[in-house]
Amino acid sequence: LYANSRMSRIMLPTIDIAKEYTQYPGGRYEDDGDGNGTTFRVRFLVPALRAAHGKPLLIILDGAAGYPSSFLEEAFGGLVREEGFDPRELKKCLTFRAEQPGFERFVAQIRDYIDNASPRPDA
Repeated sequence: LYANSRMSRIMLPTIDIAKEYTQYPGGRYEDDGDGNGTTFRVRFLVPALRAAHGKPLLIILDGAAGYPSSFLEEAFGGLVREEGFDPRELKKCLTFRAEQPGFERFVAQIRDYIDNASPRPDA
């Protein structure tokens, strides 16, 4: 699901990655440095999803330099694999704004990472 500018004016809980986290996301693990997917997942995505209680959460992708696959897979696939979120529920509540040219492909990648992640037995 995409959110356009008009829809995002409705007061949805929102994470603007470029403004709240970094304009230069990259890397999977904390050892990869600032802007990594693990820190984004743990500090931003998990608390926001838990606070939303299954209601829509808007993720604004615009404003960043781009999104490496390692960042996206760890942040969003990690919600299933590491945090135990249900992929179907995630796809219902996560909405995205990706109006920057070429950024719609990141939404498709995120959906694929969520679909293809398998929960760890101890997650």
